[in-house]
Amino acid sequence: MAVQPWREVSREEIFRKYGRGIDRVVFAMPDGKEREYYLKTEGNSVCVLALTPQREVVLARQFRPGPQEIVMELPGGALDDGEEPVQAAARELLEETGYAGDIAYVGSVLVDGYSPRSRHICVATDCRNVAAQNLDDGEFVDVLTMSLADFRQHLQSGRLTDTDGGYRALDFLGLLSHT
Repeated sequence: MAVQPWREVSREEIFRKYGRGIDRVVFAMPDGKEREYYLKTEGNSVCVLALTPQREVVLARQFRPGPQEIVMELPGGALDDGEEPVQAAARELLEETGYAGDIAYVGSVLVDGYSPRSRHICVATDCRNVAAQNLDDGEFVDVLTMSLADFRQHLQSGRLTDTDGGYRALDFLGLLSHT
């Protein structure tokens, strides 16, 4: 039997808080059986690979409750209602790091197979520190810069929450290889 889309039979919101939720969804399968799944519901997000004129990558260092560790990430966050990814990237970069630059859209990726969420990827070039951080309540972020060589190693370590965005952004800029 060829792969076919499943038909949604019912959906029930189980939990929702801080823009995230869990829905119980029942699907009719291609074989006629019904199965339930618990799907994450959350809005789309954006991440931005920001490069300084010295070709250093601007990173946000913060504690993440999922892995319960301090991680280095690309600046980013949720898109506000009606906000385009490039606008969100510029806003998040400035708020989280105080940096601003020339923003370009790279594309988007699916986050996982149990959520409709997409992560939009942008690059920012010629980034300079132009302001103090303007963090949201409950946000605690250290800003650091890292050489491209060190950033590539960090990508390979698997300890970046948006590795897909890092690779796509470097490829977009023609900086994926070490040459």
